[in-house]
Amino acid sequence: MSDPAHSAGASGRRQPPIPIPLTLLTGFLGAGKTTLLNRLLKDPALANTAVIVNEFGEVSLDHLLVDYVGDNMVLLQSGCLCCTMRGDLIDALEKLLRDLDNGRCTFKRVLLETTGLADPAPVLQTAMAHPYLVKRFRLDGVVTVVDAVHGEATLDAHPEAVKQAAVADRIVLSKTDITNAAQTARVRERLRALNPAAVVLDAAKGEATVDRLINCGLYDPERKIPDVKKWLAAEAYASAHNHDHHHHHDVNRHDERIRSFVLTADDAIPAGTLDMFLELVRASYGAQLLRVKGIVKLAEMPDTPVVVHGVQHVFHSTAQLERWPDEDHRTRLVFITQDLPERTIRELFEAFIGKPAPDRPDRDALLDNPLIPFGGRDR
Repeated sequence: MSDPAHSAGASGRRQPPIPIPLTLLTGFLGAGKTTLLNRLLKDPALANTAVIVNEFGEVSLDHLLVDYVGDNMVLLQSGCLCCTMRGDLIDALEKLLRDLDNGRCTFKRVLLETTGLADPAPVLQTAMAHPYLVKRFRLDGVVTVVDAVHGEATLDAHPEAVKQAAVADRIVLSKTDITNAAQTARVRERLRALNPAAVVLDAAKGEATVDRLINCGLYDPERKIPDVKKWLAAEAYASAHNHDHHHHHDVNRHDERIRSFVLTADDAIPAGTLDMFLELVRASYGAQLLRVKGIVKLAEMPDTPVVVHGVQHVFHSTAQLERWPDEDHRTRLVFITQDLPERTIRELFEAFIGKPAPDRPDRDALLDNPLIPFGGRDR
């Protein structure tokens, strides 16, 4: 039997495995995450998917059960594998990979349910920072369930809920059928301000289907090419940024601690400059970086852009694309931050790319400073 973790290329050499898409399903306590998961588990569209849940007892599996694959894994009628988290996330993901590589189970994607109180950033970091997991998995997207009835109060009281909404690629709005239109509209407006790029799906209207919740990452599985425009959604952040200038902000709300913005550059950026900028941002402000993603035009290879993706202190190695996916060849970097003003990152970026500004150190001054995290140019 061939090893699923490796495949032979045309030269006969073993090729590295194609990374498995990983989707994170999150949402605050009582938001309706388990209700959504129960519905998704019945859908044949989740065939060849391994779903990691917190406890079997929380989801209704008895009538869906086909077979026990292992002591904590069951096969459902939809063709979906369902397993529980025992120990930490790394153990759960490594066990799945061992079972896959040894032929004990088969799956092509993973859907991971988090606890309602989970801060999503450390969970994302786990898969991105582990030296082996980062080679076997790629983050496809973050799906966050928000309760239309209690959503406003939850966002007011719990910073974790704000983070869950801010980093989402898809937001599922639940319980709209048991609240009024005005309340739903207020929650939608607040979510739009928090995360202008996320697609909001109404669960009660049947909009939260499997096909609309998965495949929201960089790579389009049907066309086998990167869909950078959809992934970055830079226009949505820019539009929301202009809209926010006309509104009063309440600094006491957790929402006001979150910022999302886009940095752009027309000219190509030297690879060394990009590396030093990202390293300085990571080292100085890592804890405040909820998510960073972008596409960069490098001076050394302007026709083959690179993709940047990071969460807090952890950044993926840059991935090179074969070509620009559309006519827009600018560098675009999307930042979602907490307690970190846009101006701080923007001025640092402009200094590194050589955009002059009065009363601000330029790139040379930054690199010659022995106090910066990577020790200065000559150290």
